[in-house]
Amino acid sequence: QVQLVESGGGLVQAGGSLRLSCAASGRPFSSYVIAWFRQAPGKEREFVAAISSSGSSTRSADSVKGRFTISRDNAVNTVYLQMTSLKPEDTAVYYCAAAPTSVLITARGAYNYWGQGTQVTVSS
Repeated sequence: QVQLVESGGGLVQAGGSLRLSCAASGRPFSSYVIAWFRQAPGKEREFVAAISSSGSSTRSADSVKGRFTISRDNAVNTVYLQMTSLKPEDTAVYYCAAAPTSVLITARGAYNYWGQGTQVTVSS
C-alpha cells in the first residue's frame, strides 16, 4: 500500500505560479512511477505529467509543456509539480498517483494508488 497526500493548491491569477506537493508513505516510494492527473468539472481525468522512480525521466502532456515541471525528492518521499504561466483552463482538481512500473504511463487505469486531490483555481 502507498498513501498519497496532495497539498499546495489554491486560487491564483492567470500568469501566476503554484507548486503542488505529493507526500507518500507506505511501501518504498523510490520504486514507483508517480504522475499528476487533473479533472475539471464535467470533464474526464487527464494526464498531466509523470516522473520515473529515480527522477531521471519525465513526461508531460502537450498542454503543459514548457509551463509545468515535475520533480521528486526520494529522500523525503515527495513529488512536486511546479506550475507557471497558469491559465484559466488549468483550473481543476489535481491528483497524484503511483504505479509500480518503470514506464512513464499516461493511462490512469495503470495507476494503483491515488491521493484525495487538491483544488487549483486560476482566475482570468
